[in-house]
Amino acid sequence: MRHEVHDRISLEVARRVAARLTLQPELIEEARGNLRRWILRNGHVPGLMRGYQEWLAILERPVTEVQTILTQDTDEGQRLRQNTPFILMIPEEEIAAIRAAVFNDQRAA
Repeated sequence: MRHEVHDRISLEVARRVAARLTLQPELIEEARGNLRRWILRNGHVPGLMRGYQEWLAILERPVTEVQTILTQDTDEGQRLRQNTPFILMIPEEEIAAIRAAVFNDQRAA
């Protein structure tokens, strides 16, 4: 899968997560839990640790700022979404539908 396609999928998934954060702010705590587990598992990998620490700092911000950061359509946003702690917070069926829509758009272009 080309990077552009993957980036479009991850951005749409992030938009869906951001929308849910308004109604389910407890997802922030779930994301923190993911990061805590990942830190324990991958503490020996400095590159991953930097990303985890960055996300921990982001999650301390108000929900509206987290939503903005999640949905940035920038190189920075793409970089952050590569290690999002909000993984698996969107049902797999919904992600499959997003993938299908992006692939269909790609073919139509």
